[in-house]
Amino acid sequence: MKNIKFKQKHIATCISLILASGVSHNVLAEEAPLAEQKAEIEVIEVTGIRGSIMRASSMKRGFSGVMDAISSEEMGKFPDTNLAESLQRITGVSVSRSNGEGSQITVRGFGPEFNLLTLNGRQMPGTGNSRSYSLENLSSEGVSSLEVFKTARAENPTGGLGATVNISTLKPFDSPGQKISVSAKANHDTSNVEGDDITPELSAIYSNTFNDDTLGFSVSASHQRRDFQQQSASIQGWQANVALPTNLADENVIDPRPINEEGERVGDYFFPRDLGYNIANIARERTNGNITFQYAPTEDLIVTLDYTATIATTGVNSIGWGMWNDYGGNINAYELDENGTAIYADISGNDGSYTASRNTTEVKEDSFGINLAWQATDTLHLALDYHDSTSKTDNGKDPGLNSSASLTLGSDQLTTKTYDYRTGDVPSGQIFWNNGTTTLEPGEIDSHFSQFIHSPGEANVEQIQLRGMWENTYNIPLVDIKFGVASTKQTIGGSSAWSGLIGAFGFNPSWTEIFPDGMFTKQSTNNFLDQINGGGSSLTPDHYYTFDFDEVVTRSEAFLTEEALGNGDYFAATPYHDFAGTFSQSSVEEETKSIYLQTNWMFELIGFDMELSVGVRYEETDVTSNVQQDVPTSVWWQGGSEWHTQYLSGDSNILSLTGEHDVFLPMFDFRVDLTDELVGRVSWGKTIARAPLGNLAGGRVLSGSPKIGSRNGNEGNTNLLPYESTNLDLSLEYYYSDEGSYASIGYFKKDVKNFIGNQIVSTSIDGFHDIYQGPRWQQAEADLIANGEQATSDAIFAQIQANGSSLNAQGYLEPNSDDPLIVWDISRPFNSSDEKTVDGFELAVQHLFGESGFGVGVNATFVDGDVEFDVESLDQQTPLTGLSDSANFQAFYEKDGLSVKVTYAWRDEYLIGVGQDQGSSDNPPQFAKAFGQWDMSVNYDVTEELTVFVEGVNINNETEQGFGRYEEQFLFARQYGPRYSLGARYSF
Repeated sequence: MKNIKFKQKHIATCISLILASGVSHNVLAEEAPLAEQKAEIEVIEVTGIRGSIMRASSMKRGFSGVMDAISSEEMGKFPDTNLAESLQRITGVSVSRSNGEGSQITVRGFGPEFNLLTLNGRQMPGTGNSRSYSLENLSSEGVSSLEVFKTARAENPTGGLGATVNISTLKPFDSPGQKISVSAKANHDTSNVEGDDITPELSAIYSNTFNDDTLGFSVSASHQRRDFQQQSASIQGWQANVALPTNLADENVIDPRPINEEGERVGDYFFPRDLGYNIANIARERTNGNITFQYAPTEDLIVTLDYTATIATTGVNSIGWGMWNDYGGNINAYELDENGTAIYADISGNDGSYTASRNTTEVKEDSFGINLAWQATDTLHLALDYHDSTSKTDNGKDPGLNSSASLTLGSDQLTTKTYDYRTGDVPSGQIFWNNGTTTLEPGEIDSHFSQFIHSPGEANVEQIQLRGMWENTYNIPLVDIKFGVASTKQTIGGSSAWSGLIGAFGFNPSWTEIFPDGMFTKQSTNNFLDQINGGGSSLTPDHYYTFDFDEVVTRSEAFLTEEALGNGDYFAATPYHDFAGTFSQSSVEEETKSIYLQTNWMFELIGFDMELSVGVRYEETDVTSNVQQDVPTSVWWQGGSEWHTQYLSGDSNILSLTGEHDVFLPMFDFRVDLTDELVGRVSWGKTIARAPLGNLAGGRVLSGSPKIGSRNGNEGNTNLLPYESTNLDLSLEYYYSDEGSYASIGYFKKDVKNFIGNQIVSTSIDGFHDIYQGPRWQQAEADLIANGEQATSDAIFAQIQANGSSLNAQGYLEPNSDDPLIVWDISRPFNSSDEKTVDGFELAVQHLFGESGFGVGVNATFVDGDVEFDVESLDQQTPLTGLSDSANFQAFYEKDGLSVKVTYAWRDEYLIGVGQDQGSSDNPPQFAKAFGQWDMSVNYDVTEELTVFVEGVNINNETEQGFGRYEEQFLFARQYGPRYSLGARYSF
């Protein structure tokens, strides 16, 4: 335990309170007038794990509503290197992960889109096309505290239906005097294969005050690099009630579903659309910086300028392999379980493929702000705050491609293929080729298709807030009145360019000669997903091919030319393809005006000390959407599963839509000190979470590759209302020690209305005719059956030509006017009329074992509600995503310069979302399996200034797994491996 002593003038004492007026308002209300404060205060600051826990429990105890906090252990050292991983230590908070790191948070079962993140009290733009801020992009070194507000506060910005999370960064006036901390780490991801086994992480913080503590300057910077590998298996979606053949022999069908009186099977059944495996080698770099200037020209005024910036670049090179399934007359055998899920299927037709992908995505985030904190009188505090914050995401940062690219090679020369999920947790997909083996020889690998995508986007929040607090000096129970107005303009926009599926298609004609045998290297799957039952040596296929991405590009450009392919088609490594490419761009602007009033009362009643906060917030929001997109005209077929939407060349639609809504949000918090140790709380209030920004963008987008069973599209709705929740919280907290030990139990209930769901409507569009099931299709299918042949999609394509239909100049079959209209499944967001309830209990115990150095913390959250997805129904549903029980455990020892901490975070099964990429039109669900991760850290103070440490993340090598309606409907499995860090920190 370290002790730090410093002197502090009374203006510096007030700085953090005034600047925190946007979030930590209760402390400001209790601050005495400046004239009564002492000019010099001696502060004994307890640092380390114990100090962090004590400060956090003190903040929790002193707040009138329900909140939790995490404080830095000392300057430059937060409890976890990742802010999301730190937040999951808080009761009721669990995290979702990206690239094996904590990314976004779920609070009390409400997922990332229901929680608002603020930086120093300012609303931040989301990362990507969302409102959700990705916490893995922000370094923890420059953060002083995290505050999680679980109950409604009129003074807080809206958007946190689950919780509002404020990130407080280091400010020089918070800790006067010179402070310097530098640290260096050597990181090792055990999964790494192609990158460096050891990668660096560097950080430094400098903070100082000058001119008798009236000038302050702080700067923090960090740089992290990770090289690692993600191994995964996935199915894009499950198809409900596909056409089953009626002529299969009994020995080829196992179906345990019940039989009705007519001898027919009862119940729905489901088949997988595809099965793919992937190995991604990833290099990720993140650089963060923060600069803060503070100036106090008088004892009554503080001016703060701050700038925060992040650049995170993630480069991915991956190889994938797998198979695609169309359904019709090509199912040879199958086995269903009692839920109707296919756990085995033998299917003819279509193809098997190998895909090399490359993508470099850059996220650039910055925030500039200015804050004027003025003590106008002894009782009136005012704060004017302005910031302009931007988040830009660009997946075209690969210097050679300027896009995200996939190159697919393979073959349709197969007899049959099997899907098998009868053993293990990873399904096997075996292809039996025409060469009589399960191995496609290098000389048989052909060009299939390639695609290039560029979809940059930008989100911006420009906000000005005026906040005030009047402190009562009259002899009444009123402590203070807080008030404020704000204007917030949030915009999100971007463009999307897609090359279309370019290059040779359908393996006819064949282009195997352009790829020499020596270009392909056969690899074993023995070490693939070996931490999951069914992976590794148990997996079939037992091999895959790797090949050089650049060589495929070079050879495709040389051979797949317009001269070879004909009439405008050609291979080009660009998303802006002038033959098959599409382009669209859209933007949404959301402008909100708000006003609030909040009062705080303290009084004694029947012998108990009580505190009451009562307030109201009112907001008006205007929404404007602008969409520009290409005009679709028709769908052509190039054989097999290759159906491509055609667009009107050189023309586009521009659509502008508007919407508006307002909200009235009352609240009250009541706290009573039942004894010196026992605190009771009651809170009631209304909170909202706004509709996802992407859902507000108007316009209609149709699939560019509308395969059979996947004729999908989507459109937006600018008049979506926000989710609105009426909340009740009851809690009892027992603080039985001044050293940070406490036990608490809490009950919460949220009645939520305006649930937003995706309603899929089947619709036809004039002029869009469908070759599928048209007269030519039906005739070809009948001819094949009459000849004793299997009516696969490839066979039907050939038979239609044999019956007299010709391909166009680009090698496609075009629809005729006597073909039926395509039935598109259009997904549109809407507000459900249902009102749903979520409630639950939070339990927490935190105990410090006196002066022994040992401490432990355990918390658990149990949630329930009528918001779950009904897996037995194929009807459209609007469930709550993210709802799950969670628990956290932390044990530590800290004494004589040694600190050891072990943590465990567990989250139960939960609903990720509704809808699967290639799922059927019933909008099937995506569930995540339960996840539990162990982390550890060991720190040793070599001297008062020098600390060495070792850290381990996911040391139990936990994997991520997901499924559809039932666990047997496999969706994904991902494996990252543990990672370790060895480093040193020097502070003075």
